[in-house]
Amino acid sequence: MNYLVTGSCGCIGSWIVKKLLEAGESVVAFDLHKNTHRMAQIMTPDQLEGLEFVEGDVTDLPTLESLLGERGISQIIHLAALQVPACKANPDLGRKINIGGTRNVFEAASRFRDQVKTVVYASSAAVYGPKEAYTDLYGDDPILPNDAPQLPGTVYGETKKQNEAEAAEFSQKDGIPRLTIRPWTVYGPGRDFGLTSGPTKAMKAATVGRDYNIGFGYLTDLQFVSDIGDTFISLSRQDSFEGAKAYNIAGEWIQVSEIIRLIENLSPDSAGKISHADVELAIVVKLDDSELLQEIPGVIKTPIRDGIAQTIDIFQRLNQEDRLDLSDLDD
Repeated sequence: MNYLVTGSCGCIGSWIVKKLLEAGESVVAFDLHKNTHRMAQIMTPDQLEGLEFVEGDVTDLPTLESLLGERGISQIIHLAALQVPACKANPDLGRKINIGGTRNVFEAASRFRDQVKTVVYASSAAVYGPKEAYTDLYGDDPILPNDAPQLPGTVYGETKKQNEAEAAEFSQKDGIPRLTIRPWTVYGPGRDFGLTSGPTKAMKAATVGRDYNIGFGYLTDLQFVSDIGDTFISLSRQDSFEGAKAYNIAGEWIQVSEIIRLIENLSPDSAGKISHADVELAIVVKLDDSELLQEIPGVIKTPIRDGIAQTIDIFQRLNQEDRLDLSDLDD
């Protein structure tokens, strides 16, 4: 398989590139700038040195087309996007990249339909609205199925809703499977930006004994980035799938206060230094991922304690090597 990974320098992208290389796949990493500091946290120098990297913009359709043709790309994993804060700060740019850029990826694949076997792209739980919007349909403690009404409350969520609609239209036209999952609070090394990056930043702060306040509280769905990367790769291998499909994905539903307790247990010196805001994010937490588990083999769900322990271990190693970037703790 010849992979193109857009947004490869992001948190999830870095983990996907690492896993594909370890599986012996051919990978072209594509991002606006070659900024590999997240990859360097989890990859060896030899892996980084041997990685083929192309700087480019997903809003540039001719570049995408040339890349697919010249590199013989058979699988696309498309992650390039502006996240919630950036979309809020610049909605027009958010729509240009998240909608226009994704449309370009879909279109480029379509023009190489005899070569490209699957297109996997990133959606988000942000396509859904707050819990209160679903109680009439699903009860006081709603658990949403894949086909629940999409009621996004952010520009970012709107762009992901649009991506899912266009994926269905393109796949109907060209027959290429276009598959996605809707992650919630992804955590782990490399998660240093975005609305739900707070738990990971708290783990980093605990590693160096700093105070940190997670910007939200209440219930969330914590999902280890390594597992999310594995799921994207599993989707990319479903080349016999027909049409487009968007899957809910669930990790473990947990109170933010319990996340803090686990961090303190694993890093005792952080006791009393990690806190959280009394803010509930306006996205329903509980998503039913039974369809994903039934249709996609080998979905991995690392227990939260294990995932937090692995994250803190990596942060401790990086800190000992004087390579732990703490700049995100001041954001």
